[in-house]
Amino acid sequence: MSLFHFIALMKSKILKEFKESISVKEKFIEDHLDIIVDAAKEIARTFNEGNKLILFGNGGSATDASHIAAEFVNRFKKDRPGLPAISLNTDMAVITSIANDYDYSEVFSRQLKSLAVEGDIIIAISTSGISPNIHKALDTAKKKRLKTVVFTGAHGGKMAQRSDFSFMVASENTPRIQETHITLGHVLCLMVEEILFEAPRKK
Repeated sequence: MSLFHFIALMKSKILKEFKESISVKEKFIEDHLDIIVDAAKEIARTFNEGNKLILFGNGGSATDASHIAAEFVNRFKKDRPGLPAISLNTDMAVITSIANDYDYSEVFSRQLKSLAVEGDIIIAISTSGISPNIHKALDTAKKKRLKTVVFTGAHGGKMAQRSDFSFMVASENTPRIQETHITLGHVLCLMVEEILFEAPRKK
């Protein structure tokens, strides 16, 4: 293969990746526009009532959880007070001690038992929808009467059915799912800021 043809092939693959990402996101927003509004309102209500948002996930989803928490705690687009959000992925001493003393499947549920109170809301992120530690955390959330939001992919139906607000990306391609999840996280941050700091107040 000549260098010319190799570069042409690279460009074709790059275009394919971007077009596929756009297509997955377009399908996602067609299916989830109303529930995004509902979830944003619930998160805003949680903050308004003095409660917090707790996020967690594995691998790339762990990074997404930390990323989204940072947008709430610091700021997204508005210069406004920080909002109480915690990622359960950030304290490696806690994670490794739970994994060592108990089991990795307990790393999020034990933290929820210690940190969450009734009235809090969680965002559980799993591209596969089958992660045992996410399912155990959802069990704990139900027992503690927490509101639950799930970000998952095409095979996450069982996990989605267990949540108050479920966001299933209709794809089996992990990068496409993750790209949609972080866009969703950004949109939720934006909408919560709008609700808390821009929405008209009742007189």
